[in-house]
Amino acid sequence: MPASLTTTITRHQAQLRAAMLEVDTYRLHFDLTDDDVFTVHTVVNFSVSAAAIGHSTAIDLLGHEVVSAELNGQPVTYDGARLSLPDLHEDNELMVRSSAKYSTTGEGLHRYMDPFDEAVYLYSQCAPADARRIFPVFDQPDLKARYKIQVTAPAHWHVISNEPGECTIHDEVAHWSFAPSPVMSSYLFALIAGEYVQVGEDSWDTADASVALGLWSRRSLARYVDAEEIFDITKNGFAFYEDQFDQPYPYTKYDQIFVPEFNAGAMENIGAVTMLEDYIFRSPVPQATVQRRAITILHELAHMWFGNLVTMKWWDDLWLSESFAEFVSHIAAIDAGFTDAWTTFNATEKTWAYRQDQLATTHPVVADMVDLDAVAGNFDGITYAKGASVLRQLVALVGQDQFMKGIRQYFAEHAWGNAEFSDLLRHLENASGRDLSDWSRQWLHSTGVNTLSWQRQNGLTIMQTQPVQQHRVGIGCYDFTGNKLTRTHYVETDLNAEITTLDIPDTPLVLVNDADLTYAKLRADTTSVLTLTDHLGAIDDALARSLAWGSAWDQTRDANASASWFLELVLDHIASETDSSVVMMLMRQVAESLDRYIPTAHVPLYRQHFSSRLWQLVQQVPAGSDVQLQLIQTFIRHARTDDVTTVSALADKRGPEGFSVSTDMAWTALQRLVAMGEAGETEIDAAEIEDDTSTGYLAAIHARAMIPTPENKAATWELITSGEPTNLELRHLVMGFRDVHDVSLLLPYTAQYFDTVDDLWGASSFEMAETLAVGLFPMWEISEQTAQQTQDAASATIHTGLQRILTELHDDVHRALTARKAF
Repeated sequence: MPASLTTTITRHQAQLRAAMLEVDTYRLHFDLTDDDVFTVHTVVNFSVSAAAIGHSTAIDLLGHEVVSAELNGQPVTYDGARLSLPDLHEDNELMVRSSAKYSTTGEGLHRYMDPFDEAVYLYSQCAPADARRIFPVFDQPDLKARYKIQVTAPAHWHVISNEPGECTIHDEVAHWSFAPSPVMSSYLFALIAGEYVQVGEDSWDTADASVALGLWSRRSLARYVDAEEIFDITKNGFAFYEDQFDQPYPYTKYDQIFVPEFNAGAMENIGAVTMLEDYIFRSPVPQATVQRRAITILHELAHMWFGNLVTMKWWDDLWLSESFAEFVSHIAAIDAGFTDAWTTFNATEKTWAYRQDQLATTHPVVADMVDLDAVAGNFDGITYAKGASVLRQLVALVGQDQFMKGIRQYFAEHAWGNAEFSDLLRHLENASGRDLSDWSRQWLHSTGVNTLSWQRQNGLTIMQTQPVQQHRVGIGCYDFTGNKLTRTHYVETDLNAEITTLDIPDTPLVLVNDADLTYAKLRADTTSVLTLTDHLGAIDDALARSLAWGSAWDQTRDANASASWFLELVLDHIASETDSSVVMMLMRQVAESLDRYIPTAHVPLYRQHFSSRLWQLVQQVPAGSDVQLQLIQTFIRHARTDDVTTVSALADKRGPEGFSVSTDMAWTALQRLVAMGEAGETEIDAAEIEDDTSTGYLAAIHARAMIPTPENKAATWELITSGEPTNLELRHLVMGFRDVHDVSLLLPYTAQYFDTVDDLWGASSFEMAETLAVGLFPMWEISEQTAQQTQDAASATIHTGLQRILTELHDDVHRALTARKAF
């Protein structure tokens, strides 16, 4: 059943239930032998406070067909979202038999059939509150309980849950029984079942324990999994976290399972982490993607302590769980050998945070999560990236040793329970000897990003925009050493006023916030800007270069500099960039510049100029290098008819000398030829036959949606809005639909979008609705009229999530219009 306002859970409701209830055990027996529906027999044992005896509450269950439901032997009613629980006793037993269709949206219990070999795979996704789509549950994080799970499944399947399991087989059916779990929150429940294969096994061994490590994928992708590398990173993380947290890994085992059609990067289910299949590399990928996988692995492992062992009481502290995991995973990544992890953080995470924090929908890091609708919209750049950024600044302020000392005290006091940010802040204050209330007020309870700008006249004058905040910053002075810009002087200081003056050496480049300790946009002095324009690629420190690139991008987005200037800066210096994550982010920013920030009449000329220069750079950089791979990927994205010969060669797997064109890149080139009108159904069919895999299946869906005829766009729109595609099919259909060279193909859908988006949202689950609302938005028609239509639609909708998305899209249109005026 699609989520709606009537099915939400409010914070107030959760607080009332938490005050009334103590949940002991969920006993769950799943039958997964039917292809269309799963059935579950649930027994919930819980007690209530003395004051609640005789009163009523409700337990959550979404979209099930309830066969029977009894509380303490008496039947109870079900309304499609919850079961009413009247006349509560001191000790209660709820018994429910129910069934539901499998999900195709990635929410609840998702079912997928591999089109390559027709193998079936299931997995659960319960965060933030989709366990209720699978079984009856008090679906809030502070009602922890033990889980006893049994599963009946086809005999040739493997079944994985939070704890180790054993099975017996009778005829064609396997009966699985899993060890009881420790107390845990419902959003961490895991049920993964199907024809998964174990692609690796290892163990984490200490003097006190041996933790089994498992790695799983679907059968058709097993040969591509880098088991040894993934286990190395995982074991590095175990060693690092156990040492830093002074707590052994708190659970029995640690499985990592790559699952199909996953909506997120990964999910920290206790003992059974699910991961995006994009992290299985069947073709060469940029090192940025390899590093992102490592950080994701370490992020989810950190959650086993921070989030799972000690859990937030309610989603107001979602930021704390995610920001902490994001922050500490970068420290762990450095420990594991990814020495430029903070450069990656600056280029990717902080760029995300700065964008989110300048939208009308920005919110404090500590957000007001009044209900699940608010929660769904706040898995964003504030919750993850800004929160991690300000934690990094806190560490710079108090010292990493003192920070970790406070964390260890926090775990020692709250293990296996629930806590709030105030509990953590108290321990950090005790460990550091500092009053952190003002820091918390400035950074966690405020919104927006202020700007640090500087001038040089009788020293260095640093100015910050209002509201003034305390910034711990590094200041680097860079001078030429041969053909490199090298840091020759560095000092750290606190900025506590609107204007701060310092004495520093007069060098060609001065960089405030060198080492990226604080959270702020940067505007350099005139001399430094001139130096960067001509010599940005000569800076010999990757993090400093990333800060310089970030400042250039901020100026472009803020219309302080034209998109043409930014594009030329990229073309002049990208070949010198050695950090893969910086290159990847710059290529995304190039796409945004060409798609949004250049006036429509100038786009064809600038796109052709850019793709031509880019192909020249492709042939100048080292053959087979990371930067060459990314430049070719970007060239294909922006190629037009003048480049048809080069793109056709790539589609035929013929690239520059020394570069091997993968099947995935050949698909991307073929898709571009389709958009050009140079290829069609015949070529797509032939490529799909040659690449008879699930990846090829999705690439073909994507390509067919790109066929540039009015009839095909109409048919694709109808399919997209039909509710039939799965979550991943929908994403590819939407991406293909909107990727056109002739914008007139999409102009009829501007009005259709605004006419239907509210109904589409109401008829879809959150994940599907978000894909439709964002992916089909008419960014192809950037105009004052589109901005007004967007604002009107945001004001008219009753859907909180849609209102937020439309408000943000309105901001994007307005920013694009402003940037075009500065062109």
